[in-house]
Amino acid sequence: MKKVEAIIKPFKLDEVKEALHGIGIQGLTVTEVKGFGRQKGHTELYRGAEYVVDFLPKIKLEIAIADDMVAKTVETIVESANTGRIGDGKIFVLPMDEVIRIRTGERGESAV
Repeated sequence: MKKVEAIIKPFKLDEVKEALHGIGIQGLTVTEVKGFGRQKGHTELYRGAEYVVDFLPKIKLEIAIADDMVAKTVETIVESANTGRIGDGKIFVLPMDEVIRIRTGERGESAV
């Protein structure tokens, strides 16, 4: 099993969620996060004073999936989250040793 973590732009969340549902992803965790990459934030003007906004709002998706779904999931996120502009985000694929459903005690892929 794998854990796919994707950092995307907030306004792309609904589009990505619908695309993932369309390929059979039944569950995901969404967290509002802040961060920056190569874009290094931006400057804004407020009441005549300029200040730097270092951390930009992003959305972090976490999805636990079977190994055979990784490529399709990553491809779906890339297609649905892409705007072609800087700051579209990143996808991380991590190994997952064990998954346990707390309510039933199921383990492995059946727990997802």
